[in-house]
Amino acid sequence: MPNILIIDDERAIRSVLKDILGNEGFKVDEAADGEEGLKKFTSATYDIVLCDIKMPKLDGLEFLQKATEHNPETPVIMISGHGNIETAVDAVKKGAFDYISKPPDLNRLLITIRNAMDRTSLVKETRVLKRKVSKVQEIIGESEAIVKIKETIDKVAPTDARVLITGENGSGKELVARWLHEKSNRSGAPLVEVNCAAIPSELIESELFGHEKGSFTSAIKQRIGKFEQAHGGTLFLDEIGDMSLGAQAKVLRALQEGKITRVGGEKEISVDVRVIAATNKDLLKEVEAKSFRLDLYHRLGVILIHVPSLNERRDDVPLLVEKFMADVAEEYGQVKKGIDKKALDALKQHNWTGNIRELRNVVERLIILSGKEITAADVAAYVLPK
Repeated sequence: MPNILIIDDERAIRSVLKDILGNEGFKVDEAADGEEGLKKFTSATYDIVLCDIKMPKLDGLEFLQKATEHNPETPVIMISGHGNIETAVDAVKKGAFDYISKPPDLNRLLITIRNAMDRTSLVKETRVLKRKVSKVQEIIGESEAIVKIKETIDKVAPTDARVLITGENGSGKELVARWLHEKSNRSGAPLVEVNCAAIPSELIESELFGHEKGSFTSAIKQRIGKFEQAHGGTLFLDEIGDMSLGAQAKVLRALQEGKITRVGGEKEISVDVRVIAATNKDLLKEVEAKSFRLDLYHRLGVILIHVPSLNERRDDVPLLVEKFMADVAEEYGQVKKGIDKKALDALKQHNWTGNIRELRNVVERLIILSGKEITAADVAAYVLPK
């Protein structure tokens, strides 16, 4: 239900507007002057504000300026019985969505509110789309391990050296791979990702190298594999420790010769691909267990980057919490909440078995379930195990 704040020093106007908008399905909050309105605006989230211009304590234009500084995306519709063209122009210049004279034409008012709602929806959709197509997210952290990873990326990315990234699930291995591609000379070409653990062993070769029509029962048409799709760019083999030995042999050949052969085909196809691999397993132990090829390990591991778990970099938790709180607030179209020091200290001491991924989920949970500020009591209630 859309939430509207009406700020007007005339009780009769507030009452009429509240009844009309309530019947239209809006949730309505009231304030008797600009100062009260500003307090409510900064402590809650509103979809639209209807604001009188001439008011005691804080007039409408002063409210508009302060409201726009606090949250410029909330439409503010100015209403006044003392207005003229100059006042209307001044209000719009200062950020008002529209200007309506008193007594308001109710049909025009409702149309203006609907237009403001449509604009808000478009702004939210645009923000989500921009996030989806935006550049790679920043690697957040100032711990020694993270600083070293950033320095390594800067040195290694411009080369074509193969990189093996190790670390626990959810620690950020994929983000490191994305930055290696982003800062490379191949950034204009595709970054193609393959989750080796998510593909059945009998289909992994088809996924990586493609197949010819009729090469097996379900091969009803030719398929271009990930190596060909990544030609000129980067191929990211995530969870490579779960790849079958048969597929490992073919990947090794592709790395050695720069050529692949589609399943069911005979033609050799040259591919120019930089391979970055990642795993949450100890590959040397996998080699001892004869489930991973030692020669492939050495081929992949020209450069080794270990991403520490969140428990190994607890001092970065406050920075990560701040980033995720901003992201979630933007995603939900809300004002970013605060968090007190005791709550941050509690989060720093938590056992993060799910690493960064778990922390992101926890922050979102706290924002949804907590009050105006996230407290240590919220952390105890919604994060810590019972």
